[in-house]
Amino acid sequence: MSHSHDVLVIGGGAAGLMCALTAGRRGKRVLVVEHANRVGKKILMSGGGRCNFTNTGTTPANYLSANPHYCKSALARYTPSDFIDLVDRHGIAWHEKELGQLFCDDSSKQIVKMLLDECEAAGVRIETGCSVERAQHADEGFRLHTTRGSLSAPALVVACGGLSIPSMGASGFGYELARQFGHAVLPTRAGLVPLTLTGKHQEHLQDLSGVALPVEANCNGRSFRNFMLITHRGVSGPSILQVSSYWQPGDDLRLDLLPGQDALEVLQRMQRERPAAELRTVLGDLLPKRFAQRLCEVWLPQWKPQRPMKQFNLPELKQIAAQLQAWPLIASGTEGYRTAEVTLGGVDTDELSSSTMQSKKVSGLYFIGEVVDVTGWLGGYNFQWAWASGHAAGNAV
Repeated sequence: MSHSHDVLVIGGGAAGLMCALTAGRRGKRVLVVEHANRVGKKILMSGGGRCNFTNTGTTPANYLSANPHYCKSALARYTPSDFIDLVDRHGIAWHEKELGQLFCDDSSKQIVKMLLDECEAAGVRIETGCSVERAQHADEGFRLHTTRGSLSAPALVVACGGLSIPSMGASGFGYELARQFGHAVLPTRAGLVPLTLTGKHQEHLQDLSGVALPVEANCNGRSFRNFMLITHRGVSGPSILQVSSYWQPGDDLRLDLLPGQDALEVLQRMQRERPAAELRTVLGDLLPKRFAQRLCEVWLPQWKPQRPMKQFNLPELKQIAAQLQAWPLIASGTEGYRTAEVTLGGVDTDELSSSTMQSKKVSGLYFIGEVVDVTGWLGGYNFQWAWASGHAAGNAV
């Protein structure tokens, strides 16, 4: 098997390009194989076209994995400030939006161009519109049979992403390759995804579609404070997308509708300041009016919310406050991979080196990015994992 390349990378997304340029800078001859007609499609659509390219507050605690320690080594060796340095070198203007989230001032196209420029400078070759039909492993390396003929190299990096957003060309190919080479793949499901409601729950909220309010979503010991958006099919918004990764059908999901406040104290204050105001009027001033109205009709009718505040006794106020602070949301499912930002689960990290991303079973085989069982929170964490895991493998191949 004569090799014209040292490294073959399957997938021209964030992790694949980062791995390629890192290996290329070390003098390796790298070929990136991308089945889509252009690289970095998910980068281009990220952050509403502005690309939330990292998060300055990245820690291993911001990731879900069967082995929470696995991501530590790579994240420690390639940090958000390392990527910011690269962005600054290319003169790309950026801003912090909230909670450490960094975005391009102008366009996510700048991040893709930066990665392509770095690849070009490092002598990396990129073949787009090239699909891998099968992969083989022999003693001296790997051979890929593609729609453009056969390719071979001693090292193979699998960076083909997960199952989220199939309209972008996402497929389970990376998982198939992992299984072919004897790797376990942990069950996958949609993450960072809107939740759907059915039956009565949907009926109660459907016509409020477009209403947004700050909440703290709590599920399985995790809580996320941000906005919730009511949709035609259920609920979305950052707080819901975040908690969706920790939620599965049947799990108890509760929302604090007055996040950061003590609901009982708020109600008692209103009772003092506005004794003649009806409960439903008071709630309409604390929450979006239409949402408050529906809350009173469907979830609080037993308290007769048309009564003035002065008529409520302390036990009643306590129970209403408890409803507001742990409002039960009965979701039936998620919108699935179609709109999910990430895929949970993936290639089992027990069989990969945490410092190099190399397979412990097949020498020269690497798995990076979303295909691995490491999933970040919303807010730039998944890109940071792509950069860090790509950098680790690029330095090791």
